[in-house]
Amino acid sequence: MTATAQRVLCLSGSLRRMSSNTAALEAAQRLAPPALELVLYDGLGRLPLFNPDDEAAAVPVPVRALREAVGRADALLIACPEYAHGVPGAFKNLLDWLVGSLEFPGKPVLLLNTAARGSYHAQEALAEILFTMSAQLLAARPMPVALPGAGCTAAQVLASAERCAELHAALDILADIPRPS
Repeated sequence: MTATAQRVLCLSGSLRRMSSNTAALEAAQRLAPPALELVLYDGLGRLPLFNPDDEAAAVPVPVRALREAVGRADALLIACPEYAHGVPGAFKNLLDWLVGSLEFPGKPVLLLNTAARGSYHAQEALAEILFTMSAQLLAARPMPVALPGAGCTAAQVLASAERCAELHAALDILADIPRPS
């Protein structure tokens, strides 16, 4: 990472071992120009279920680590699947833990949509949740990275010139974020 690189925290909304959402983020990480440092968050499955009572006491260690990672990031890149026309429960849980944090409000966020046939409901719901949480959404619509579905790897994403072009378009948006003064 160069001294002026933007730090982008990549959040996959999937717990699946062979997740196309995670594969897209890993591919973006490999394609990132020197102006961007993409860091993949891997703690989704370790977060406890959100309970406001736990926020009043000592925040659980995995939650504190998540909030610190968000605080260190200049922006977030999110790739989230759609389950039953909604945001997966594990990812909504992650977002719930960020609602009361001081690190999240105003954070620039870019969404990726990896569904080849379109994932509308979850993407619209996710955008609404993030807007409500005071995120700065960087694009009116999620950036498309049309992957074939579950079981896709980063190497397969990188093997497609079209997918790489889609990821480069997203990375260009992230690279254009003004640095905080």
